[in-house]
Amino acid sequence: MCGRFTLVTAPEKLMSRFHLQDIPFEWKPRYNIAPGQPIPAILADGGRRRIGQLRWGLVPSWARDEKIGSKMINARAETLREKPAFRRLFERKRCMIPADGFYEWKQMARGKQPMRITMRDGEPFAFAGLFDTWTAPDGHKLYTCTIITTRPNEVVADIHDRMPVILRPEHESAWLDRDRFDAEWLQSLLVPYDPQAMKAYPVSAMVGNPKNDRPECLEEAPWS
Repeated sequence: MCGRFTLVTAPEKLMSRFHLQDIPFEWKPRYNIAPGQPIPAILADGGRRRIGQLRWGLVPSWARDEKIGSKMINARAETLREKPAFRRLFERKRCMIPADGFYEWKQMARGKQPMRITMRDGEPFAFAGLFDTWTAPDGHKLYTCTIITTRPNEVVADIHDRMPVILRPEHESAWLDRDRFDAEWLQSLLVPYDPQAMKAYPVSAMVGNPKNDRPECLEEAPWS
């Protein structure tokens, strides 16, 4: 699964990397992003990319209650076209979630060791995601998203049995294109990222508490 990630990249660099015209909300570095929180997400509308904030934890438009979102922070790539909650979104409501690292917990003899996984070059990347809009009984709208996961690559396999889908830069525009839907081809993008481009290192147990959203979360820590 993917249950925590980071985004500390400077906004100017993020805009350049993802071809954004602006960031229409207050930007601040995030060291320990958790489900249920608003997260940056990139969509394309008429060929133009825009970034906004969606709540992490998908609430499908047909849901009776928004509480379902806490159970839908991730969507398995292998079953996207089988699950009613995801099948329609896979066709028309694809998004990207920018990040520069994510956390997983490695089982050790003395307990679980939190690990941060990043690109070797430290550059930001994009998770493949899906989004939807839910309308509450009182009429207010809730915009939410989920992060797609796949089997782990060689870097993550020693830590966890799932990893988030990281899109290759050359596939990002096609993933966002709402007018293009080739199910087989899009499905072929939902695979583990090149392990040669990634690395993992141990971090402090403080990341286990989402209230700890500070730079120390990123620092390499001794093995437990």
